[in-house]
Amino acid sequence: MALNPKLDDWSGRVAWLVGASTGIGRATASALHARGASVVVSARNTRALDAFVQAHPGSRAVPIDAGDRESVRAAALQALAVGGRLDLVVYSAGRYKAQRATAFDLDEMLRHQQVNYVGALHVIDAVLPTLLKQQAGHLSLIGSVAGYRGLPNSLAYGPTKAALINLAQTLYLDLSERGLGVSIVNPGFVETPLTAQNEFHMPALLTPEQAADAILAGWRKGEFEIHFPKRFTLWLKALGHLNDALYFRAVRRATGL
Repeated sequence: MALNPKLDDWSGRVAWLVGASTGIGRATASALHARGASVVVSARNTRALDAFVQAHPGSRAVPIDAGDRESVRAAALQALAVGGRLDLVVYSAGRYKAQRATAFDLDEMLRHQQVNYVGALHVIDAVLPTLLKQQAGHLSLIGSVAGYRGLPNSLAYGPTKAALINLAQTLYLDLSERGLGVSIVNPGFVETPLTAQNEFHMPALLTPEQAADAILAGWRKGEFEIHFPKRFTLWLKALGHLNDALYFRAVRRATGL
């Protein structure tokens, strides 16, 4: 059942992706460009943005610091100026550093919160007036299966993704009747600079391009939660239905942690 307007024709649509310098964000921006969208990419890494524009003629780069409210608002105006509207806004900026409670680092916890969650709030604040005025458009947040339930090494990362999942659910309830689409993307392991830090085996590891294909397929079907690869995410969803004692036991057995 489609919960959102289906996005299957990208020709001429304006898509603004925040956090598009590497990984899933960059691959998704590239896939949208290939399908005819007018793509605006934002991130702090200006060199990576310039490289994207050179490789994707017609795209635009707008440097941004997602943690700075005024920077985000100014960037949103530049993205809007490209075509006079915003058809898709994607927040894919992210920070990940493994952390456990036995080595609690408050500064790192707060950095995760600022990048992964507060940055998303800044973007939503900047684009919602436009989307509501249009009575059309789609807002997509890149979450993670780490937001389903607590996982080892995810002390800083997991709670921010759980917050994004809850945020997207509430946004959907408020905005779907206004003609707006809202989606939460919960990938499993994807080969990015962030996951390159992991020293453990990552099951069902995907390339960023595979992740982008799955995301576009989800938007095309009008899905609210886009999760992949199913052979991994459905297993985690099943674990999530266990009672606490069984869940903790299963996670410890699966991870060895």
